Amino acid sequence: MKKPSNTLRVHVTPTADWKLRSGHPWLYSDSIQKQSRSAEAGELAVVYDRHDNFLAIGLFDPASPLRVRVLHRGKPTVITEDWWLAHFREPIQRRAGLFGADTTGYRYINGESDGWPGFVLDRYGSTLVLKLYSAIWFRRLAEIQQQIQAELNPERLVLRLSRNTQDVARAGFKLSDGQILLGPPIKAAVEFLENDLTFEADVLRGQKTGFFLDQRENRAAVGALAKGRDVLNCFSFSGGFSLYAARSGAKSVTDLDISAHALESSRRNFGLNQRIREVAQCRHDLIQADTFKWMLQNPESRFDLVVLDPPSLAKRENERDGAIQAYGNLAAQGIHRLRPGGILVASSCSAHVSAPEFWEMVRTAARNSRRLFAELQTTTHPADHPATFPEAHYLKTIFLRFEP
Repeated sequence: MKKPSNTLRVHVTPTADWKLRSGHPWLYSDSIQKQSRSAEAGELAVVYDRHDNFLAIGLFDPASPLRVRVLHRGKPTVITEDWWLAHFREPIQRRAGLFGADTTGYRYINGESDGWPGFVLDRYGSTLVLKLYSAIWFRRLAEIQQQIQAELNPERLVLRLSRNTQDVARAGFKLSDGQILLGPPIKAAVEFLENDLTFEADVLRGQKTGFFLDQRENRAAVGALAKGRDVLNCFSFSGGFSLYAARSGAKSVTDLDISAHALESSRRNFGLNQRIREVAQCRHDLIQADTFKWMLQNPESRFDLVVLDPPSLAKRENERDGAIQAYGNLAAQGIHRLRPGGILVASSCSAHVSAPEFWEMVRTAARNSRRLFAELQTTTHPADHPATFPEAHYLKTIFLRFEP
């Protein structure tokens, strides 16, 4: 492979060599043994092993310990505009056929696991939301916008930025979180369909890109179990699990969340689906409270189905042990709230807690309750949220039914 003098070249340690060859998409700064020159965020970097053999091509970020994010590995290649177009089309084509007309909210590109590191593209009806987790993309944003417009033709494209990128985006590129890159202003909440239920998404300021699209299959599974039951939805956010339960004929649903804003969003989502008789007839209660405190303060409350879907309890590795204990305590409290024959659905979105660790912690809480139970299923990532390396595996859920 020809090596032009201006090409940014980095040589890596044997350990990093092994990790890259095994498919890991990140190269850390302390794994670089030699670098040909200084570079700006978003420049292409060609990565070599200590014997000067080609390993990968990635995007360079001088301000991050995660110094190179891999775009391509294997045989040497030249990154051209045609390459970028084919690279964009690949994950879009992988989603073809996953969803019908009754679902217009899903993920087109899931970061590193789709070959687009630090880059997420979600659909909400005719609005697309691009979330960038690294400054490496800013210098290519105009070209990316053109690709999105040409290939997907959205009515609107919204830019979301992670907190760590916002200062650089503002100062160097005049970009801001919630900026509309394409299309009309947003005058009302963006609406989309999920399995023929209507939801709103706060694409300008909401968490992630505006909604938790990754829980779609788990919401449907809860709906299939909810008929005739009183349901408690803890950390309810905008009421997704509750709305599925209501449509399936739940006797009542109770949303429990510390955020008044989240509860109001749930109320609006129920309002958007009053055309469905079961939703209109289902009692919908809203409780604004910290779930951990509410569980302790209301020991006599009982339900037939309890959903536990907290935010990440371990955002850093040093929080992992405490998170595992907290998940166990939370599961024990949820089990205590179940009537005979009740069902517990427990989720974790903490990447620092593995799926086997989380599931076993919930099972341990179930065994410690001294109640007979059956494990219905465990789930991880849906098809539009693939996870291809260890750090990408964050979502895990377990369903348990307790005997009458």
